[in-house]
Amino acid sequence: MVINVGELKKGITIELDGQPYQVIDYSSQKMQARAPTVKLKLKELKTGRSIEKAYNGFAVKFNLAAVETKPAQFIYREDKDYYFMDSQTFDQFPIPTEQLGNDSLYLKEQMEVDIIFYNEAAISGQHPTFSELEVTDTPPSVKGNTAQGGTKPATLETGLVVNLPFFINIGCYCSISDSVFFYGPSHDSV
Repeated sequence: MVINVGELKKGITIELDGQPYQVIDYSSQKMQARAPTVKLKLKELKTGRSIEKAYNGFAVKFNLAAVETKPAQFIYREDKDYYFMDSQTFDQFPIPTEQLGNDSLYLKEQMEVDIIFYNEAAISGQHPTFSELEVTDTPPSVKGNTAQGGTKPATLETGLVVNLPFFINIGCYCSISDSVFFYGPSHDSV
């Protein structure tokens, strides 16, 4: 399906050079006696890389990409691939680590995620809004270092490194998205 500039929306997926791109942001400027300029900020769905493109002209058209999002469960990691199982058909399929990008650091076994398919092939995944992960490594707290409310680096069970308050120790759990929202002493008390 072909759309014009007036039908662009944030979040829509278009096809450029045979690859699916999600529109992150766009703007259109029209000056007197000149063709309008359309500026797009796009995210390539296969690699997660962001690019910017500009188009001039009255007849700028875009092809919609045939992408589909399906729920799946992350089941295990082997070498450089993450394996998922379709929640409806129970089919299993791998996605390479480089295609998942930083989203792989939020994945824990048995977690439900949305997988993006392009031309019936799994190309990417979207981690859930919150991931509950255990702190596996962090320096010990030192008495008196919390007066200013500082933070220290902590490694979570998936290898993700975040800055947490000084009172967090190994074995604590935290619910995170792109920043930390909740801390708990153990999984049972969360």
